[in-house]
Amino acid sequence: MPGRLIYMMGPSGAGKDSLIDAARQPLSVLRCKVARRVITRSAESVGEEALEVSELEFERQVERGDFALFWRANGLGYGIPVEIDCWLEQGCHVLVNGSRGYLSLARERYPDLIPIVLTVDTEVLRRRLLRRARESLSEIESRLQRNELFASAAWLDEESVVRLDNSGELQVTLQRLLEILRQRGVSAAPGQT
Repeated sequence: MPGRLIYMMGPSGAGKDSLIDAARQPLSVLRCKVARRVITRSAESVGEEALEVSELEFERQVERGDFALFWRANGLGYGIPVEIDCWLEQGCHVLVNGSRGYLSLARERYPDLIPIVLTVDTEVLRRRLLRRARESLSEIESRLQRNELFASAAWLDEESVVRLDNSGELQVTLQRLLEILRQRGVSAAPGQT
């Protein structure tokens, strides 16, 4: 049986990179690989095991069909290598750090994907963004506004997205993520729950 694609989304600062990093070992027990994104600028890949490429190289990779999924957001290019298709065919599950704006297209290609949005309380997010000091105050305010869109119950219901709150301790969020995946059939042996 093929594996399942786990499509994680969330606003900048929600803690996706920290959660994905903490989940690597427990996910490996569930035969789940974490896809390494290709990004056109390294500043966005801080804390993430991403591969930085130039705009020109990114476009070459798009033209060659090197990406299973790719999108542009915030002036950057993001790509998920096509090797995930081999992993899925081999029965491995695959976690990708995705984009909310690209969810419908990703769902067309992977109809059985598990969409998860990582949310965070606005005040917790404000503190995290100020602490990491990567954005200006106006950029932080824009990110906080986008966070409100991610937390919208209407959007989550319309797209049948699982909400995963990361306002508290990372270990609690990690345990909840693993529980969500097991409930949706992600296990060490595909087909077993």
